[in-house]
Amino acid sequence: MDRANIDTDMIIPKQFLKSIKRSGFGKNCFDELRYMDEGQPDQSCEGRPLNVDFPLNFPRYQGASVLLTRENFGCGSSREHAPWALEDYGFCAIIASSYADIFYNNSFKNGLLPVILDEKVVDQLFEEMYAEEGYELLVDLENLQVVTPKGEAFGFELDEFRRHCLLNGLDDIGLTLEDADAINAYEATLKERSPWLFNAIKN
Repeated sequence: MDRANIDTDMIIPKQFLKSIKRSGFGKNCFDELRYMDEGQPDQSCEGRPLNVDFPLNFPRYQGASVLLTRENFGCGSSREHAPWALEDYGFCAIIASSYADIFYNNSFKNGLLPVILDEKVVDQLFEEMYAEEGYELLVDLENLQVVTPKGEAFGFELDEFRRHCLLNGLDDIGLTLEDADAINAYEATLKERSPWLFNAIKN
């Protein structure tokens, strides 16, 4: 998506925010750009008129899992539905020169990798993509690199904790469950020490 300042309302419009489930938003990701009509919650997207000028509707981008875009991606309101929608659509990683802070942090919490590359590198990737029909980028989280079809590699920075969480599929709940044995042991000790805290309250 060769445009800057893509906000969260563009990623997932406000009428779809009624649900607090993390799944089901992919069909309405970029809804106002993908379709020619106005989408509604619980509406089937089959048969809706497509915007033929929108990149994600181009045959060459079907099944894409890496979104190449421009600076300040994810600006606007802080809705967590935005990374939910992108991930549910099928994206695993985004490449841009900058992101809105809240969107950037929300992405990691939802298993989505926002890669930051220099603006000149992003320009180069767009130029190469436009020139080659089957252009594919490899995002190597293990080695923190974006690799082009010609083998040119561009490194990106990521703190080790976030890298560990993404590589192991850990969100906040998953991180807590890693300490499940310690939590259960603490609760057992507390129950022995203060049993009245665990008794049913009687009227």
